[in-house]
Amino acid sequence: VKLQGGFQFTEGPAADREGNVYFSDIPAEKILKVDTAGKLSVFREKSNNTNGTMFNAAGELVGCEMQGQLTAMDASGKVVRTVAGKYEGNRFNAPNDLVIDASGGTYFTDPHFRAPTPLPQGVTAVYDAAPDGKVTRLIDDLKAPNGVILSPDEKTLYVVPSMQAEMMAYPVLSPGKLGKGRVFCTLQQPEGASGKGGDGLTVDVKGNLYITSALGLQVYNREGKLLGIIKLPEQPANCTFGGADRKTLYVTARTSLYTVPMEIAGHAFAQGK
Repeated sequence: VKLQGGFQFTEGPAADREGNVYFSDIPAEKILKVDTAGKLSVFREKSNNTNGTMFNAAGELVGCEMQGQLTAMDASGKVVRTVAGKYEGNRFNAPNDLVIDASGGTYFTDPHFRAPTPLPQGVTAVYDAAPDGKVTRLIDDLKAPNGVILSPDEKTLYVVPSMQAEMMAYPVLSPGKLGKGRVFCTLQQPEGASGKGGDGLTVDVKGNLYITSALGLQVYNREGKLLGIIKLPEQPANCTFGGADRKTLYVTARTSLYTVPMEIAGHAFAQGK
């Protein structure tokens, strides 16, 4: 179902504890809110091209500002603090997506989309911002790390690169420490294409991954087996579970926000419990 339309480029959906969903319109520099009744409102203006968002345990909305940092916003939409501002003295390229673990640490991707050239960080990477503010670079060998999410047990970090078909999984040895990556699955490709990656993704209570791609939402179980593809009228960029029972999939797809009713609930990270 097309819930709302007329946007420039939608991204970064996140549900709060009540199931209201917040999402970004990146070029418009806005973060919008759709409540569980479907009513639309503006949560934040001048969002510094915020992309991915997620609520933390304190109820703050943490956002990846593509202008080079991660910030936390309070319930009024005002930025209250910087979660990750610099690494080795330089701003980030253009933070894209994030996931917050149970310890309060934030894993986030920093590819090159919307970044200045030369890249402020010199590489595209995945970082961890610890609860004490210390930032560590964890992965620097992926061309365009984009979507990122944890498994429900938080023992695996999934990274979705957008310029390769292979989706990656990394064992979480402890919060902020990863083991050697492996290929989790290879995305189905549009006819005649190869090397097309994914964008954002979400996870349900069983650990199934919903990865946005040129073909729609590609759904994989935790063993990496393709369960099916959810097709949409527009190409999806990201998705999250919302609604009062977390059984509605909210999908940001180009100019619109779509909803897909599901039989399974989305996994609620620390911020949603």
